[in-house]
Amino acid sequence: MSTAEIRTVFWQDGQVCLIDQRKLPDSFEIARCQTYAQVAEAIRTMVVRGAPAIGAAAAFGMALAAQQSAAQDSQALYADLQQAAELLRKARPTAVNLAWAVAQMLKSAQSALEQDVATLKDTLLARAQQIADADVQINQRIGAYGAALVPERATIIHHCNTGSLATVHWGTALGVIRSAHEQGKQLHVLVDETRPRLQGAKLTSWELLQLGIPHTIIADGASGYFMRRGGVDLCLVGADRIAANGDVANKIGTYNLAIVARAHNVPFYVAAPWSSIDLSLAHGDLIEIEERSAEEVTAINGVRIAPEGATAANPAFDVTPHEYISAIITEYGVLRPPFAERLAELAARLNERTV
Repeated sequence: MSTAEIRTVFWQDGQVCLIDQRKLPDSFEIARCQTYAQVAEAIRTMVVRGAPAIGAAAAFGMALAAQQSAAQDSQALYADLQQAAELLRKARPTAVNLAWAVAQMLKSAQSALEQDVATLKDTLLARAQQIADADVQINQRIGAYGAALVPERATIIHHCNTGSLATVHWGTALGVIRSAHEQGKQLHVLVDETRPRLQGAKLTSWELLQLGIPHTIIADGASGYFMRRGGVDLCLVGADRIAANGDVANKIGTYNLAIVARAHNVPFYVAAPWSSIDLSLAHGDLIEIEERSAEEVTAINGVRIAPEGATAANPAFDVTPHEYISAIITEYGVLRPPFAERLAELAARLNERTV
């Protein structure tokens, strides 16, 4: 079984089904959530991860909350949905897609309160499925736009995991690489291991093997070595949240990679859907950064690597200032600096439905 054959997040037999990413690459298992609380826990514990995938999981979690509600009228059902929304939103704070998807589900429910309970439940499940299906189409458009930036025989540094596992299917930054590969471009990917949870070494490498894309896993701190040798053509990363000025919150280590890329005149591209852009935040310093357990740093796969008594800090994300970013690749095209102006212009066009 591979991500080419199955979606990361899907609905089946009244359950929210997720590829359990904690088990890869050693085993391929599907986690099945029977309650919205289990969906929230799956997001929190990183059974599912990646901003778009988290968003889709939260949407299905809201649909599951509706299906299991004992409410006898639509207003009571909406109250149950608000309770579910509060729990799901708290599961992980940095990825804006989670809050966006929950808000979309509440909006759908609110606009359909005149329906009977059974119809409202069906409406919400259909909306969650629509969000999941749209994610695949969005990623493929991102891939098409981004592939145009990838030269023939390119060597690409990629951080974390942004492929099918981080989305419903296809991927964002890794989706760009997949699209370029399917166009026949000969590529080689340098895969940052991405400490502390090793999403690069475990997940990105696994996906690239499924796709037949040549790659080499490197330590996070080795990117400068390879760039100084002159063998890197571009860096590609995803995003969990992008502020109105173009500052990008992404997996910890992204900021370091961007600085090294700037020092060596290597283009640094961010691939993300419009749902990852948060125009309510003027700049990246306003983005809440999730702090995770110190044990993720002091141990690997449950085996302690640090001395007993040692302390560790574990911010899950960092913020890359917009001036280090060459372009942001969205489903609506490639945005280049000045990002504040380009993002505002695109938002206006979307509001006018001219895109």
